[in-house]
Amino acid sequence: MPKGKKTTSRTKKKVKKPLRIVSFFKSPQTHLVFGVLIFSVSIFLLISFYSFLQHWKADQSILDRFSDRSVNANNLLGKLGANLSDFFVYDGFGIATFIFPILLFFTGLYIILHISVKQLYGTWFNSMIAMIWLSLGLAYLKPEYPLLGGKVGFEINEFLQIYIGSIGVFLFLLISLFVFLITNFKVTPAKIKSLIPKSKPKVKKEVLLADDVTEEGFIAETTYDSLEADIDLELDSFETISPDEVEEEAVILETQVSGNEKEASQKVDDSSIESGSEEDIEILVEGPVLEEHTAKNLANTLIKDFGEFDPKLELSKYKFPELNLLKDYSNENIHINKQELENNKNRIVETLNNYKIGIASIKATIGPTVTLYEIVPDAGVRISKIKNLEDDIALSLSALGIRIIAPIPGRGTIGIEVPNKKPSIVSMKSVLSSQKFQNTTMDLPIALGKTISNETFVVDLAKMPHLLMAGATGQGKSVGLNAVLASLLYKKHPAEVKFVLVDPKKVELTLFNKIERHYLAKLPDTEEAIITDTTMVINTLNSLCIEMDNRYDLLKNAYVRNIKEYNKKFIDRKLNPENGHKFLPYIVLVIDEFADLIMTAGKEIEAPIARLAQLARAIGIHLIVATQRPSVNVITGIIKANFPVRVAFRVTSKIDSRTILDSQGADQLIGKGDMLISTGNELTRLQCAFIDTPEVEQLTDFIGSQRAYPTAFNLPEYVGEETGTGLDIDIESRDKLFEEAAQLVVIAQQGSASLLQRKLKLGYNRAGRIIDQLEAANIVGPFEGSKARQVLITDMASLQQLLKDEQS
Repeated sequence: MPKGKKTTSRTKKKVKKPLRIVSFFKSPQTHLVFGVLIFSVSIFLLISFYSFLQHWKADQSILDRFSDRSVNANNLLGKLGANLSDFFVYDGFGIATFIFPILLFFTGLYIILHISVKQLYGTWFNSMIAMIWLSLGLAYLKPEYPLLGGKVGFEINEFLQIYIGSIGVFLFLLISLFVFLITNFKVTPAKIKSLIPKSKPKVKKEVLLADDVTEEGFIAETTYDSLEADIDLELDSFETISPDEVEEEAVILETQVSGNEKEASQKVDDSSIESGSEEDIEILVEGPVLEEHTAKNLANTLIKDFGEFDPKLELSKYKFPELNLLKDYSNENIHINKQELENNKNRIVETLNNYKIGIASIKATIGPTVTLYEIVPDAGVRISKIKNLEDDIALSLSALGIRIIAPIPGRGTIGIEVPNKKPSIVSMKSVLSSQKFQNTTMDLPIALGKTISNETFVVDLAKMPHLLMAGATGQGKSVGLNAVLASLLYKKHPAEVKFVLVDPKKVELTLFNKIERHYLAKLPDTEEAIITDTTMVINTLNSLCIEMDNRYDLLKNAYVRNIKEYNKKFIDRKLNPENGHKFLPYIVLVIDEFADLIMTAGKEIEAPIARLAQLARAIGIHLIVATQRPSVNVITGIIKANFPVRVAFRVTSKIDSRTILDSQGADQLIGKGDMLISTGNELTRLQCAFIDTPEVEQLTDFIGSQRAYPTAFNLPEYVGEETGTGLDIDIESRDKLFEEAAQLVVIAQQGSASLLQRKLKLGYNRAGRIIDQLEAANIVGPFEGSKARQVLITDMASLQQLLKDEQS
């Protein structure tokens, strides 16, 4: 019994716990604390939102450095206020977000005053609907101002415009507004009828034509008939309206003009109008005759007046190279040797029979350099048993090297690839002239060669997004790079793509110097466009990282996710160049010998390459990296992970094949352009298109002889460690824009020469010298690689004090 009593007492204690919790939440003190908390949050948000409207551009640059104590936000409520405001206003509903803290304010007030919050349920619902509607409406009217509608309004507007168009979005906003007003104000037909006035005043409208009516439009005036009710109207000024605008008004005026035209003064009353020989027109209207013309969307107006932006306009007369620049080869056609096919078939069947492997069927597909024999084994035969006979079949066929595909993906057969005794050449001309390449709509089409079935193999570099090539010396890597470059030159205009060429061997890509001002990109103030020096390679790769970051900023401000969407909006004139927007060409980085760079520079090369490979796809920077030594210390795991598409020419060992392709097979290729391409889940054998040095020379001569841009495409400046300065610079020798640059750097809290170039419209050298002067004055910190320099001055007051102390 004592045990039972103890159990009962314990049970009672357990029942009391939830009662205490319930009583805690029902306590008036808890309600008061909770109300004060909500009230305080609303005040905090209102202040931070208001401050964000003034300092959002400056604060956005430090959002990713929240934990850095040396960085201060301009928002009145610090970094937390800046981050919350950026989330709610910029990434949220824009100015309409102010509705949210106002709702919190009244909710907290209701709780503090112990008023039932249920009364606010309807207000919350209607306010949320109004916030979404207002965000969408502002984004529709002014899509170029991100703070008005916010990212939510922008995205909804973009989505609706795709499916229902601009007029459809306007109708949607108008109808939804009517529905909202009708439901909330309980509008009925009877109420609408009671608001309609019973009497309708007659209005007499007179139109006076000015001397320059054909150019300036016409001037509309209104007078009232003296027979109607006494209505006094003073016309202090006249509004000039173009003929196109009048056609859109509800009232259409038709006039018949005879005699001389009268001039209308700027201020006219009813008694001073001289009609001359013009006829009076009497019309009945409800309310004002003419309303102020609603401005159309700026982008649509620009397209109507000037058409879409054409990035090719500067080189509008540029002619794409002709196919006759490329060479035809006599042994290009595939020759079918039936005797060779029959002998190979018999030897394959015989060899398999020797190991008691039966074959149900066999067929051959003849390619330029390799013939594929597809076999269907008898039921019950293990695939691995055929795979292990690779060397035995090669011995019986006396072939240079065969490759067994067991099974062929998607076919249910086993493939045996046997080299042809008389291979055919796949010319670049035959590949580029194919319908598959000529009619492609790919962004960056590359014609690599032909498959075993003699089909042209075309891939999109923009979707790869990067290409890794490897192969032993003399097996076709350089020819493959030339084929890639030639494909893009034949398909893309100089305004659409730029190449950054890295050639440590100094002889492979030299012919492309001739198209420097058409297609090449380089660092400012560098003499050679083809990069051969290792130090310049490091600077160029870091410069591409800066270009990548700058492009991502442009995409962020344009509310798009990739370069294709961004360029489409820019061409449609939806982005303002005054805000830094410009047409972005694709940039293709080509490195001919990656192993040499890794051996000489190591991590300094690998780090920016890995960063570009991971992030650069969306902003249109694509990498093509080639090496003759595909070892794990050259092609590291980080690089392989970001190069899903890989090309392997013949290599010397199975280990190299596994390194580049993650499977063997590249060691069994026959060389001379024979290659395997891995697209992630599929391995395809190709014969690379052959383009000889004279063909490349003719191609570059044709392009180089045409009108070009003034200079090559300039990449952002990158100042290496060796170019920084720790020396004091005399105050008298400072640049005239030193103080303005110092103020700009302190306001932006970003110490980079590229910032000065954009904001102050300076050249590369002058901006670099000013940065050195700012470092000597202890306004910005020392060089930190690809990152912007740290700004040592936190506010304008400290800067003014520093400059004052220096002058004294």
